[in-house]
Amino acid sequence: MRRVLAVSALSLALAAAWPLAVSAQAPAAQAATAESTTEDARINAWFERKYEEQLQFSPIRMTFLGRKDRNAELDDLSREAAERQLAWSRAALAEMQASFDYDALGDDAKLSWDLFEYQVRTAEAGHRFLDHQYPFEQMGGMQSQLPTFLIGFHKVEEESDYTAYVARLREVPRAFGQLMDQVRRSAEAGIRPPRFAHEGVLEQAGKVITGAPFTDGEDSALWADAQAKADALVEAGRIDAARAQALKDQARAALVEAVKPAYDEVIAWFRADLPNAAENPSGVGTTHPDGEAFYAERLRASTTTDLTPDQVHRIGLDEVARIRGEMEALKERVGFEGDLQAFFHFVRTDPQFKYPNTDEGRQAYIDDATRAIDTIREQLPDYFGLLPKADLVVRRVEPFREVAGAAQHYYPSTPDGSRPGIYYAHLSDMDAMPKTELEVIAYHEGLPGHHMQIAIAQELEGVPEFRKQAGFTAYAEGWALYSEWLAREMPGTYTDPYSEFGRLTSEMWRAIRLVVDTGLHAKGWTQQQAVDYFSENSSVPLEAIQAEVQRYITWPGQATAYKIGMIRIQELRARAERELGDRFDIRRFHDAVLGGGAMPLTLLERRIDQWIANEKRG
Repeated sequence: MRRVLAVSALSLALAAAWPLAVSAQAPAAQAATAESTTEDARINAWFERKYEEQLQFSPIRMTFLGRKDRNAELDDLSREAAERQLAWSRAALAEMQASFDYDALGDDAKLSWDLFEYQVRTAEAGHRFLDHQYPFEQMGGMQSQLPTFLIGFHKVEEESDYTAYVARLREVPRAFGQLMDQVRRSAEAGIRPPRFAHEGVLEQAGKVITGAPFTDGEDSALWADAQAKADALVEAGRIDAARAQALKDQARAALVEAVKPAYDEVIAWFRADLPNAAENPSGVGTTHPDGEAFYAERLRASTTTDLTPDQVHRIGLDEVARIRGEMEALKERVGFEGDLQAFFHFVRTDPQFKYPNTDEGRQAYIDDATRAIDTIREQLPDYFGLLPKADLVVRRVEPFREVAGAAQHYYPSTPDGSRPGIYYAHLSDMDAMPKTELEVIAYHEGLPGHHMQIAIAQELEGVPEFRKQAGFTAYAEGWALYSEWLAREMPGTYTDPYSEFGRLTSEMWRAIRLVVDTGLHAKGWTQQQAVDYFSENSSVPLEAIQAEVQRYITWPGQATAYKIGMIRIQELRARAERELGDRFDIRRFHDAVLGGGAMPLTLLERRIDQWIANEKRG
């Protein structure tokens, strides 16, 4: 964890973020400012202590942050651990309320208070629905996330790191066993993933334990990684070849004796339960006990608003209609003869928009995405004052978790920048990765999207650590979708009209999500109904549509956050431009949005309103 900043550094950071007309203050106002500065420093020190306490609940999270102090452990994933974490959160909130005077805090410290309280209240609201979640599913289940974590994020730089790696392999049966306890509890209550999720778990889990040392054939991904990590220690001069072999033997034994039985248990349960899983499922509103309340909670947590399912559905219908109009206009601009469905088919199937479904085609995709990001990188100083220090790389998803047509995604850099941010692309089926959408996805996942926002948040100074690491889907995904739109203003982007069509396709994608997610979970739509609606309004390949709809079914509410967040950020920018006129500075606006870390949209609106008021005072 980063050190607690000194009071003077904190005061300077706050002054930079929130310029104050100090010279114009009366003596009483000056005294109040001094009092708030003292109270701000005191509560920020408290936030740092509490963040460290909370972090101890998750050794996995600590590793993501680049720390090694508990890197021989996996998280306690039991129901009892969840109860302890909630009790800690409630106690911490009560302690904050009893120890500090909200009215004596400055604006930014009040934001920290409100954000801390918001997180606790959100955790309380979601706690009653713990068994409604799916710990194993086709998109982000632990059967694929755990090996991804061990391979990609558990760094081995010393022999002790390797023995910690082996210890974590030995922990897998305990961690998976705790998750399987939840799976069984949920099934007894009538809550189970749909058939496609069962099949995805079976396929991905099977891939993890296929190959040496589990079966005959080439090395499995985990065994190849374990050997590579040991060999790297030899190359770095940390150990000799004999010690490396001994470490490899330990890892091999842990894989065979611990990891394989844990995966076998998961595979056996999901295979046996397969006949019970729905084949053309609906959403949680009709399939889960208390499903309407569960979805309402997920919608609030995802959008950080009080919008109802009906309101979100209506916003989605309106946005779909607007974007269809822009697509029609672009179709006319490129001279295509035929209706919009014919244009969708043309863009979806014409070979000029495809990469070869070969290793050369996959590398070309990675190279082109990297070039698109480099183009944006050159423009950033004209649009941002805050810039990320951490690097960004584009990589293919590991074979054991790659899903044809699945959405691309981003893994954050470490706060110190020692590990770059990673934009991961699913490239097993290049027909699902059209050239038209390459730019917009690169801008969303990389720059100025997720990497920009998350790296800056982690690198902020003068902000409590819990805010740097906070995650709110509506803010983060809203920013990434706003970034797709913002990139239009930057030189060298979307120069091909079909790339602009790709941007519209991406925005339409997110608008459709509002309609489809609420349709599935609040209106009883089936999976096929959702696929049909998506297909009627988008040129996205069918494989990608099917993967997307399956994602919405297993992650209720999450997909609505993107467009709701984007719309709110656009509204705040329009408000700032209207109220500031010629004094509006795009760099300062973006710094105000990004300079406080992720937050609920309600708190972001308050922050921007305060920024506008300060800009007016000059």
